[in-house]
Amino acid sequence: MAAKPKLYYFDGRGRMEPIRWLLAAAGVEIGAPASLGGFSWGEVMDRLRGSHPPDRGHSSVNFCNAMERKNKNSFTVSAFQFEEEFLETSKDLEKLRNDGSLMFQQVPMVEIDGMKLVQCRAILNYIAAKYNLYGKDIKERALIDMYVEGVADLNEMYLFWSISPPNEQAAKMTQMKDKIANRYLPAFEKVLKSHGQDYLVGNRLSRADIHLVELLYLVEELDPNLLANFPLLKALKARISNLPTVKKFLQPGSPRKPPMDEKCLAKVKEIFQLK
Repeated sequence: MAAKPKLYYFDGRGRMEPIRWLLAAAGVEIGAPASLGGFSWGEVMDRLRGSHPPDRGHSSVNFCNAMERKNKNSFTVSAFQFEEEFLETSKDLEKLRNDGSLMFQQVPMVEIDGMKLVQCRAILNYIAAKYNLYGKDIKERALIDMYVEGVADLNEMYLFWSISPPNEQAAKMTQMKDKIANRYLPAFEKVLKSHGQDYLVGNRLSRADIHLVELLYLVEELDPNLLANFPLLKALKARISNLPTVKKFLQPGSPRKPPMDEKCLAKVKEIFQLK
């Protein structure tokens, strides 16, 4: 069995949280490739997400039951397992820099499939492609990228707000809420309305859905009323949240991180030497 992915970051959300969400949504820890039982990896993921019709004599229920048999000719479906090594001080970050692990001297860093990947987009693109969450062709991938970049814009806005001086936060929060309600959420609602399908792209689960739903949870934390006028987005959030792997990730005790508090902020400032 391949080594579990290992994540290097501080014990908080920041730029690692979308990576945690995507790994959790992938949801499969797999053994030897020979144990796929005649199905391709993409077919396995489709069936586990319920987005592919059953064939080859398997019902969806029987297929999933077969996945859970534990013997030398089967493989196990479970919550995706990954490890995390948390940075506690600036010395921990400096150690990673000095041992050559960080190509650009920055975290997040993820060890996966024998690689030490840095740069969030590169990490997320790899995970999405590996686990069949990145569309079926170049056109779908372009749409997924476009939607993901929109989500990233808002995430960046939130990250900068969270570390801004207290006397600037109220004005920045007002600006952020205005953009959420009048620019970003209407745009995503319009996409879902335009094609009437359950997912943003190609009527199948993609990284765009996962990242958007992560954002919707963040929006609710800021102000639950912001989602009131977007029924299709609320339905998407409920749909994705009920996927078994995501549902487990949303439970207490999972690798999902809580909102940043003062203690976490102080640690972040120490690790990254922020004033």
